[in-house]
Amino acid sequence: MNPKTRDLFLTTVLAILLGLIISGFMMLLLGKNPISTYGILFSSMFRDTYTIGEIFVKATPLIFTALAFAFTFKANLFNIGAQGQFYIGAITAVAISLAWPSGIAIPFVIIAAFLLSGIWGGLIGFAKARFNANEFLTSMMSTYIALAIMNYLLRTSLMETKGEYPQTDTLAKAVWLPRIVPHTRLHLGFLLAVFIAIGIWLLLYRTSLGFRIRAVGMNSEASSMSGIRPRQIIVISFFISGGLAGLAGVTEVNGVQHMLLQGFNPSIGSLGIGIAILANANPIGIIFASILFGALQVGGSIMGQLSGIPSSIIDLMEGFVMIFVIMSYFVRNKMEVNRDKKHLKEVNEV
Repeated sequence: MNPKTRDLFLTTVLAILLGLIISGFMMLLLGKNPISTYGILFSSMFRDTYTIGEIFVKATPLIFTALAFAFTFKANLFNIGAQGQFYIGAITAVAISLAWPSGIAIPFVIIAAFLLSGIWGGLIGFAKARFNANEFLTSMMSTYIALAIMNYLLRTSLMETKGEYPQTDTLAKAVWLPRIVPHTRLHLGFLLAVFIAIGIWLLLYRTSLGFRIRAVGMNSEASSMSGIRPRQIIVISFFISGGLAGLAGVTEVNGVQHMLLQGFNPSIGSLGIGIAILANANPIGIIFASILFGALQVGGSIMGQLSGIPSSIIDLMEGFVMIFVIMSYFVRNKMEVNRDKKHLKEVNEV
């Protein structure tokens, strides 16, 4: 097995186990048996077709937000504003769907959400390329601006007809994403997410644009000397990244919620970052990592219902797993550096 693949596999498994062990310790403090509780967690994931479908429903937006982080990561950039781009995509999707309640509107909803959230992300790239603005800060602050815009619209032009709550009217069934498995909520958005993840892999590893993005990520100055324009690549990377996060908004609005409400899915962006790191920013790996987190979310909810454990412990369990997954990234980097040093030492001795 390739050393990098071996390190990725070992550190990921260890990270998940450590997260579950620490969470189990928290359960002991509450007087619950972690072994029987985890038994409920894993057995409940596959108890019926509806539950299995829910795993893929939960995984769908995670695939998009993880792809959003991974795409800029390949160019050695960090887009931590996927949450805001998700909101822009959701706003676009619900606005068009309410104005045009027809089945033929769905392709236009998808394209418009990709473009507008892509432009939102592209502005971060422009600020980085033109003014060397720190993309951490600009992408993070852009999330708060997008949230403020969404909250304002939900209390004004997009507010429900009754005018009681900060939410939109329910979308017409004609603009719902079609269900692909009977008696479940699994919708066409999951297949779209898988198709786009494969497309992003092809773009990154089989096209000249993907080569230029990865070249800028490895060494911006060297790529510039070879004729690549790093500033252009930065803007393009953030545009595509933002568009991907916006598609998560489409699948949640048109596929699951069928409306937009205040406080909508507030952790989808941060979960995407952890999943991208878990998958080592590989678009194909992101599909499986997202399904894993979808399973943890669904199994955790059922575990809370059946075992009487507070829902906050379920959130804590996800948080512990995420923290150890992120820490595993730095451990892998350290292992790779040590391996390179050892290899250089052996070469010099020869």
